Formats: sequence, structure tokens, C-alpha cells
Amino acid sequence: MKQLKIMLVGVVIGVLIGLALGVNIGRDKPLLSNPFAKESLVDRAKQLGSETLEKSGKALEKTGQALQDKAR
Repeated sequence: MKQLKIMLVGVVIGVLIGLALGVNIGRDKPLLSNPFAKESLVDRAKQLGSETLEKSGKALEKTGQALQDKAR
């Protein structure tokens, strides 16, 4: 009976830790950060803008490289 109780407590603790890590993974945050911390709308907008700028820059580089290859 004691072993069952210890296993049950271990499973509950494991589920809680797994849930916190899963929330962080889903939000693209570091694993050990606070999963319940609120991110401000301004921070989210800045992050989205920088990601969009980076992706568009890479697409522009690819297009420029393709044009250079075609010109040769």
C-alpha cells in the first residue's frame, strides 16, 4: 500500500511538471521559465514584427540569388 501511494504521488508530480514544460514548449519559451507569466501585447507585436522582417529578408536574398544565377 505504501508503494502504491509513493507511485501515485510520483505520477501526480510528473504530470504537473510535464504540463508546465508542455505549456512552455507550446508558447516557444525556455523550458524552465514561468508558464503562467503574461506576455504584454507590445512584446508579442515586437517579436512578430522581427520574425516577419527576418523571413522577408531571407526571401529577398533567395530571390536576388536566383536572379543573379539566371543572369549568368
